[in-house]
Amino acid sequence: MTQQERRPWIVGVSGASGTPFAASVLRGLLAAGESVDLVVSRASRLTLLDETGIAFRDAHWQQDLRSWLARGADGKPDTFRPDIAGVRHWAAGDLAAGPSSGSYPAKGMLIVPASTACVAGVALGLSKDLLQRAASVTLKERRKLVVAVRETPLSGQTLKQMVALDEAGAVVLPASPAFYAGATHIQDLVDFVAGRVLDAAGVPHQLYRRWEGELGGASRS
Repeated sequence: MTQQERRPWIVGVSGASGTPFAASVLRGLLAAGESVDLVVSRASRLTLLDETGIAFRDAHWQQDLRSWLARGADGKPDTFRPDIAGVRHWAAGDLAAGPSSGSYPAKGMLIVPASTACVAGVALGLSKDLLQRAASVTLKERRKLVVAVRETPLSGQTLKQMVALDEAGAVVLPASPAFYAGATHIQDLVDFVAGRVLDAAGVPHQLYRRWEGELGGASRS
């Protein structure tokens, strides 16, 4: 695929707890044959280090990304074997990066997880870093923007900002796992949320068992 033909999904990872959600979404996109442009915020690197022990470094992003995506939600390394050939990484402070412009070809953007600070910045159009700028560009170009909010409880101000994002055309998707899919492992709950993010983006996947209108179906499958 040439650079002219490439139309990636931009994936922004903000500083909220929930880096396994982002890893599952990234694996799902790559498994579906999608190209990815990755933006990892400065705050999210602290969260990633705390939750996984992995230090995400711009100079060694491929090595660090492989380690991250290979890790299961339970913390076990080498659970997955990710192929990251379709990923392009942009530094969060690079405001001259491709995704900062509306002329840069992209299918849309997924912010997973989205902190309340990220929600506020995107809702207000602050563009303080590449993640927020790319989200603002996504909205103004009328492309798909999915914001997977990870916080509880939610303040009134954050709720207002979430409504503002909805009115601007974004899909506001709280990182709320469901249990009807028959989850038996923490990875199942993580994959359910990631699957719902991909559903909102229109990307096919097999991350969770879908509801088929049969009570107790998950327990018998």
